[in-house]
Amino acid sequence: MVVQDEPRTETIEVDSVESARPQHGQTDLRRRLDERHVNMIAFSATIGIGLFLQSGKVIYLIGPGGAVMAYLLMGSVLWSCVASLGEMTAIFPVRGPIIDFPSRFIDESVGFAVGWMAWFAYVILVATEVSAIAQLFNFKYQPDYLRLFNYPQESLGWEFGQQTSPAVWVGIFLLAILLINFLPVRAYGELEYWFGCFKMTVISLLILFNVVLNAQNTAKGKQRRFEFYDSPYGFFSANSTTSSPTRTYTFHGDTGRLVGMWSSLNTIFFSLMGFFTVSITAAENVHLEKNESIKLATRKISLRVMLLYSLFVFTVGLNVPYNDPGLVDNTISSIRRGEYSALVISCVRGGVTGFPHLFNAFYIFSAFSTGINALYVSSRLLHALANIRNVWPNWSWAQSIKRRLERTTSKGVPATAVFVSWLFGFAGFLAVRPSPAKILGRMAINTTASMLIVYSCVCLSFLVFKTRTVNGPHSGSITIPSPSGHLLNRNAPTYPYKSHFQYLRALYGLIACGLLAIFNGWRSFLNPFSAADFIASYISVVVFIFLVSAYHVKEEGWNPMRWGRRYTMDTDRPLEVQEGAKRKGQFSRVDKSAYLSAENAKGLAQWVWVWMK
Repeated sequence: MVVQDEPRTETIEVDSVESARPQHGQTDLRRRLDERHVNMIAFSATIGIGLFLQSGKVIYLIGPGGAVMAYLLMGSVLWSCVASLGEMTAIFPVRGPIIDFPSRFIDESVGFAVGWMAWFAYVILVATEVSAIAQLFNFKYQPDYLRLFNYPQESLGWEFGQQTSPAVWVGIFLLAILLINFLPVRAYGELEYWFGCFKMTVISLLILFNVVLNAQNTAKGKQRRFEFYDSPYGFFSANSTTSSPTRTYTFHGDTGRLVGMWSSLNTIFFSLMGFFTVSITAAENVHLEKNESIKLATRKISLRVMLLYSLFVFTVGLNVPYNDPGLVDNTISSIRRGEYSALVISCVRGGVTGFPHLFNAFYIFSAFSTGINALYVSSRLLHALANIRNVWPNWSWAQSIKRRLERTTSKGVPATAVFVSWLFGFAGFLAVRPSPAKILGRMAINTTASMLIVYSCVCLSFLVFKTRTVNGPHSGSITIPSPSGHLLNRNAPTYPYKSHFQYLRALYGLIACGLLAIFNGWRSFLNPFSAADFIASYISVVVFIFLVSAYHVKEEGWNPMRWGRRYTMDTDRPLEVQEGAKRKGQFSRVDKSAYLSAENAKGLAQWVWVWMK
């Protein structure tokens, strides 16, 4: 049975600009973020512990050349997914797009399940980041490792961090994350803008540092040019090894490369999954029809992150062989400390002093900033869920919780949603337990599995959304009447965001994320079976099925035969960009009569600035 009725969700108006300052209600967010804020919030959300603490593991799994390929491949998957979400969000900038679009185009139960899973994934990410911070303070190299490479210092570590309980650092940074998220969104956006600029600058300098270090090592005769990409090391690793508590498995040849690449893709997804943060900011973007923030930010985050990630991994691979003892990690799931970072290892191998301390401090800053963003995302998701009537039970206590969660302060901050989401960050105190690396790794695996399902549903939503669009006349209206309702004209000059071959890219993203979700926990099946890793890898699938079923039980009763697809396919009230205005991000000659002129030079400078800021 298919139920296609009136929209059942409460969404914000898509008209982003009013002639006068609106009177905000007690549940409204505020549109205060400019395009530059959105760019850096999304960028900062993707630069955390994943790049710095797990890139070395990826190099170990598949080799330096294979690692670059894996980052580009996984980047292309996320680029396809976020472009699908970006197009829908640009035309319908609603609260909680990853909740609204699956509800609107697939089934309300899917939107309900995706919303709760994404929220839980990101509150766990807060805990993961603060746990990683606590471990980063416990920075220490074993003397034997330093002597192996004749490091000029006898010791390398943070004694004050080793002598302080991890619980202290978890508590301090959790409190700081909470306080920053209580800021008005404009102040929050400004802070994250400068955080993001700082991260981008430092990563660019780190890439340059690796190039200079490689040139120095080559000049001193410590290594040959591109030595670690060539024999006896190689572009790909010679084999792939994984361990269970009692056995070690080594895969050679093509099988080893396949196993290494697949394991790498799952590891890399955790680093890149913050791409969708662009869409979460939609309800707080100002002047969307003029700034085109969603379109530009979606494209910029893909280009910037893929470029910087791949360059970073390529250059650090110049200085560290994939079989360095510090990179060897055969565990199924783990996120280790800063001394196991490939970048810090390159300093030790090159005899560089001082910089390892700076790099470890930057890792802490990056994890802290990503934790701030994770709480922002989770609180906005929870606030969006609170504004949807039919995802909450009809019990009085549930409705009371809903009313409290949807309230905002006078500055538009969903303070209760922020605080409730923050409470789950206390899972970060797991860092004080034995084997914190494994705990962190399993938290990351669970987050990865949840978000793979979310991204799969986003791509499927776009494929259905695409059936409500047409490639109509280039001078026509954005909406075209049809017997089944309004269709959207993607060729209309006021259509906010269109990507070429987006249908195929969405299909590519759906297949890739689906396969990664299915085979995410393959290593847990190695003998002996790892129940803990299996649960971390696949509990999200069970939760997704449970939430979908629970929604139908609430709406249609216990008999599955009576369940039907509930959706709206609503394409009314699309956002349109200003007609006749020059589109942001597109370059065209101002002076058509000449190629070289002051007007064209000024236009080129403005175009470059749009993509740089």
